[in-house]
Amino acid sequence: MELGDLSTRPFTIAQAEQLGLTRRRIAKAADAGLLTRWMRGIYSESGLTDSLDLRASVVALATSEYHIITDRTAAWLHGADAFAMDEHDVMPPIETCVLRGHNPTRRSEADGRTRDLAPWDIMRLGGLHVTTPLRTALDLGCHLRQRDAFATMCALAGRGGFGVAELTRELPRFRRRRGVIQCRMLAPWVEPQVESPREAWVLFELRSAGLPAPEAQLWVEVDGVARYRLDFAYRHARVCIEYDGEHHDDPLQRRLDEERRAELRALGWTVIVVRRGDFTGLRLDAWIREVHRALEPSYGTRRW
Repeated sequence: MELGDLSTRPFTIAQAEQLGLTRRRIAKAADAGLLTRWMRGIYSESGLTDSLDLRASVVALATSEYHIITDRTAAWLHGADAFAMDEHDVMPPIETCVLRGHNPTRRSEADGRTRDLAPWDIMRLGGLHVTTPLRTALDLGCHLRQRDAFATMCALAGRGGFGVAELTRELPRFRRRRGVIQCRMLAPWVEPQVESPREAWVLFELRSAGLPAPEAQLWVEVDGVARYRLDFAYRHARVCIEYDGEHHDDPLQRRLDEERRAELRALGWTVIVVRRGDFTGLRLDAWIREVHRALEPSYGTRRW
């Protein structure tokens, strides 16, 4: 048995011994830099990219079958990144829980808690027990900051195939839980078609300002052909709101954006652009006021 025959996923000493490797050989390989020692008794081949799914696999080996990956770690495994930018440089502890009656992990690599989960709250993902996208969205809707919670809920809805109906159906189970008031507010606003966290922030601010829900990813047809896709739109008022992220800083992309928006305005659309720095203070107030003004009706059916 050679070290290269081991799986590229983490493994325990016991698993390696079953394949014919001795503890002494494993220790020598780790000392030589051929293996990475993650924690006591758990190794992987050196050179694997440090990531949350790798660390989740490590924790799964270090904990019992009763431990379940939850919260931001679960969201990440489902394809929704709920971590702050600086947390990607120093990987945060894996978030796990156990059902009541079992002891949460005390390992430093994991953040262990106790939680009440129904059988339908848990699924298998890559060999791990993980909370489902729906349950993860509800948990994070309770205890992340508002805009981050909403962005993650939208992302999980898009990846998990659920929407407002499923969220509101499950909410009574969270009665009296810390953060449930926030989750109740956010759930009816969730839009699975939102394509990025900052787009979700735009939608959050629109709804927080008391504006009606726009349509997400609306296609505008020209001569019967779908030509322009809008981030958010009020089709009857012909008002659209678009978010320009980092890739819009490219000069070529900026020129293409300007040409596209000029064509939309020629078709009678009001185009409101939101950028990265437009989510606080006067800049936030400015574009929200612009949306309010654009939606004011220019004609009424009442005589007086």
